[in-house]
Amino acid sequence: MAKREQAKHKIDRRLGVNLWGRPKSPLNNREYGPGQHGQRRRKPSDYGIQLMAKQKLKGYYGNIGEKQFRKYYAEAVRRRGDTGENLVGILESRLDAVIYRMKFVPTVFAARQFVSHGHVKVNGKRVNVPSYLVREGDVVEVKEKSRELPMVLEAVQSAERDLPDYMEVDHSAMKGTFLRLPKLEDVPYPVQMEPNLVIEYYSR
Repeated sequence: MAKREQAKHKIDRRLGVNLWGRPKSPLNNREYGPGQHGQRRRKPSDYGIQLMAKQKLKGYYGNIGEKQFRKYYAEAVRRRGDTGENLVGILESRLDAVIYRMKFVPTVFAARQFVSHGHVKVNGKRVNVPSYLVREGDVVEVKEKSRELPMVLEAVQSAERDLPDYMEVDHSAMKGTFLRLPKLEDVPYPVQMEPNLVIEYYSR
């Protein structure tokens, strides 16, 4: 089993949720945390609840680093409107998240690697930075040479996830348009996300 696969499963069990809603999650068999003390769960404090909300949101997008995540929080505060909604909008406009939502790859971890290896173009130019923020109206496509990769073909045909309505995708051409920044209610999270608790965590 690949290291990333193990890390994914560890995140699921540590947080006690099937974070990506995948049938292979170990949580489907063992609904407790990893390690010898995994089965002893105490009632979390307010701080613990906020921390868990942050770890859930951070983990969902491929376990983004703390420094980067804090930057997103600062940017969400700077933008006008609801800070929690802004944070979700920023996370959903990351290029790796967009590639995952457009169903060109099976997982967010695969999306990060896919972008890093130079398989993706934005508005006709190759972009290999997973954290690149896609803007409204940007056209994202899989490079021609990469369109026949088994992983891509499998992801496109998968019925595991639906396409959200804030993007338009043509799988036959392997390209899509990021139409708008989504609100929390638009994002098809398999588990309940609470960005308001994440904001509380950082604004303590």
